[in-house]
Amino acid sequence: MKKLFSMIARSWGVFSKPSKHISLGVITCGAFIAGVIFWGGFNTALEATNTEAFCISCHSMEENNYKEIQSTIHWSNRSGVRATCPDCHVPHKWSDKMAAKARASKDVFGWLLGTVDTKEKFEAKRLHLAQNEWARFKANGSLECRNCHDYKSMDFTKMSEKAQVQMRGAAERDQSCLDCHKGIAHHLPEMDTTAISELGKMAKNLEGHSFEIGKEYYSLVQTPLYKDEKETEYLGVLTPATKFKVIAESGDRLEVELVTWHKAKGYGRVLYFDFAKNIVQATLSKEASQDESLFVRGDKREDDLTGLPWEQVTFTLWVDKKGYEENLQNIWDYAKGAYQTTCSVCHTQPAEAHFDANTWVGMFAGMQGFVNLDGDTHDVILKYLQNHSSDYSKDAH
Repeated sequence: MKKLFSMIARSWGVFSKPSKHISLGVITCGAFIAGVIFWGGFNTALEATNTEAFCISCHSMEENNYKEIQSTIHWSNRSGVRATCPDCHVPHKWSDKMAAKARASKDVFGWLLGTVDTKEKFEAKRLHLAQNEWARFKANGSLECRNCHDYKSMDFTKMSEKAQVQMRGAAERDQSCLDCHKGIAHHLPEMDTTAISELGKMAKNLEGHSFEIGKEYYSLVQTPLYKDEKETEYLGVLTPATKFKVIAESGDRLEVELVTWHKAKGYGRVLYFDFAKNIVQATLSKEASQDESLFVRGDKREDDLTGLPWEQVTFTLWVDKKGYEENLQNIWDYAKGAYQTTCSVCHTQPAEAHFDANTWVGMFAGMQGFVNLDGDTHDVILKYLQNHSSDYSKDAH
């Protein structure tokens, strides 16, 4: 006990014993108080830069970005929730926020140099600025978006059919929001968008046509699959340019037959056009892929290259009566034109038969990052390239 009191006495002596000018205790307390004041001032100044008022204090932001967002749903909507500049452009996590502030410091130099101080200069830089933000959102999985929009909180049944198709697939892949929702808050840069939504227009033009039992048709857009003529919960999705045969008709739906292949390992949820070829015809839910009342098993083979077992399966499912194409060549003509238009922006596109069907998957994924395609157009161009690849073309080298 004496040792303890002795140690306390010595410690107090160090803090209370005057130095030449001031005690160590006063210096320590003063340094602590100064640190608190400094941190408070720093954090106050930092938070001041995270306000919308600060963001639009720059003329170029007020006249361009700020005006654009006022016409979007993020500014005015039925719920009354507004997303401001920092909600989307400043990370919530402190370390990420500091990194963002460091990157944004170059904007000060841009302001000093007048890089985007006119409307014309801003538009000239719009694509570059947008691509920087798209890359950031891609890298963090659109974290700022998902602070409000979380896949786990979404009620897909309250969405439109097309939205359900897209959002369910995105949720399964934990996809970045900006993969599909570019331009949701600001105007898109000038880009080649001639191919976007054309498949949907083609399908719309074919609506109302009668269907012949036993005849084959082709999907034009991603199309939900159902278990029967009344079920509302869909079991999967057809990709564009997938062939099916109509075997029955009831109300607003068609019963269809799909002759496909799947990998006979795991759940086999992905249905393919041909043996050992990754040409996707449809994707199914886990439950549908295992429900043997929906399909008939066929030929079984092993892929020599991968050693994986494959199995031919014939599914019987239902689709809504919509616009379906009778002539596959019409779809290929569209896909060929879209490929030549969008994929020649950066360089001369490879010939269709230059790669085999499976190689085209990776090659096209690399090209996709440089063009702005909707999901249907992406799928149909890839399927066109695969069906005209060296595996199927007479002109293959």
